Amino acid sequence: MRTQRRPKVTVVGAGFVGSTLAHWIVTRGCADVSLIDVQSDLAKGKALDLLQATAVGRFDVSVQGGNDYALCEGSDVVVVTAGLPRKPGMSRDDLLRKNAGIVSEVAQEVKTRAPDAVVIVVSNPLDAMCHVFLDKSGFPKERVLGMAGILDTARYKTFIAEATGTSIQDIQALVLGGHGDTMVPLSRFTTIGGVPLSQFLNEDIIHAIEQRTRDGGAEIVGLLKTGSAYYAPSICVYEMVESIIFDQRRVLPVSVLCNGEYGVDNLFVGLPIELGKEGLRRIIELDLTDDEKEKLNVSKEAVSQLVGALRSMKLIA
Repeated sequence: MRTQRRPKVTVVGAGFVGSTLAHWIVTRGCADVSLIDVQSDLAKGKALDLLQATAVGRFDVSVQGGNDYALCEGSDVVVVTAGLPRKPGMSRDDLLRKNAGIVSEVAQEVKTRAPDAVVIVVSNPLDAMCHVFLDKSGFPKERVLGMAGILDTARYKTFIAEATGTSIQDIQALVLGGHGDTMVPLSRFTTIGGVPLSQFLNEDIIHAIEQRTRDGGAEIVGLLKTGSAYYAPSICVYEMVESIIFDQRRVLPVSVLCNGEYGVDNLFVGLPIELGKEGLRRIIELDLTDDEKEKLNVSKEAVSQLVGALRSMKLIA
């Protein structure tokens, strides 16, 4: 007889990222899953498909789907992937307004249904949407986090492995800053089996890899033509989910609200943190060079502009 309930994760948004994340969670058997989407039948259909897969995979979890936020009740973690992609002719402000409206609605529902959950925001523009969720939910900053740096770091490590021919398992790397063109790969902190990256690659190749990392999402969009990445983003979210559910206290690059750390105040920026069952345990401050500080400052300003636009449109306080 089961004496302890399984953890529960709700994924809001049954698109490619959300449904693939649900797949990772189910196939690892770590939590029950609720999949919520405005298209109720889409969420129900994907949930039923995943549930039937458990019979063969022998994954002892439950999977539910629909558009009713009652499915969210009792969740340990809520992941927000809902939102629109930027379409041709759509301005930045149009995208901000539409996705802020979606994330605001999700925040109000989660506040009512799962007030103790740790929330991972994936909707874009990510750092700005973290501000929207925090503002509309009233959750403590420790429980509102954004997934971006893990994905950026995964791309960085992938390109390093390709360039060096070494095992990706031995690569330790870190990318900070906002999720966008101004992200900051930290090559000085990058090692392969504990050996500095500069022992393997010259400066020009490292800079080229850093730029490809910044363009990583756009490169995939250009190849797919009609979509964007979802395998890598979804498993990166899973890494956060796992660290929270099992209180692993992993050190991961995550978008968090800063209160003076790295010279950043009242702004979500990607930084290395310790992540456990309560969410943010602590922000880890690195001793950056002046050049690295300047790059992080540029990234911070890019996020600040988006947040300023949200405030000017009265979408957040």
